[in-house]
Amino acid sequence: MTDDAPIRLLLADDHPVVRAGLRAVLETEPGLVVAAEAATAEDAVARAAEGDIDVVLMDLQFGKGMGGAEATARITARPGAPRVLIVTTYDSDADTLPAIEAGATGYLLKDAPPEDLAAAVRTAAAGRTTLAPTVADRLMHRLRMPGTALTRRETEVLALVAEGLSNQAIGRRLHLTEGTVKSHLARVYAKLGVDSRTAAAAVATGTDLGLIRR
Repeated sequence: MTDDAPIRLLLADDHPVVRAGLRAVLETEPGLVVAAEAATAEDAVARAAEGDIDVVLMDLQFGKGMGGAEATARITARPGAPRVLIVTTYDSDADTLPAIEAGATGYLLKDAPPEDLAAAVRTAAAGRTTLAPTVADRLMHRLRMPGTALTRRETEVLALVAEGLSNQAIGRRLHLTEGTVKSHLARVYAKLGVDSRTAAAAVATGTDLGLIRR
């Protein structure tokens, strides 16, 4: 992409109304062109691989099939890959950490003002990071208090506890032994200062921590 070339965008979201809204906002911006849309994560990966996209605006949830974090990892793993900007409604650690670890350049919430969205796209195209304020605050908290921050795997286990799954079921879902699940939970309890599954789930969905979705 040269300095005077437009930034070519791929909108990846399974809701047509959301894609239409993003298109309406972004196409009014000089230098931004919506080149393609994808209704599934699989389609987004395939379209991004064609080589003419600069920034992918990626949702995290696509119903059945691949999720946005996995799609982000597949897209960014290719040489010369486009940047991926997550645009979603979710800002819990269970959502943000996998996406950022997968290689997302930025993370924005769908209620962001239009000017923030356009600015984030340009920032992503330049290879710099834009994070929603709540996401940035949580990441800063993790850096300041690493001893109390849950790992990605601990967060995944905790999210499944909150869904009501047993240790055995969690193990099957995450391809872990039941003993490993218990070990993760023991560390979660210690970090959160609780001694039960119910208390851990209650603390994790608290407004301040935002470890998992409410």
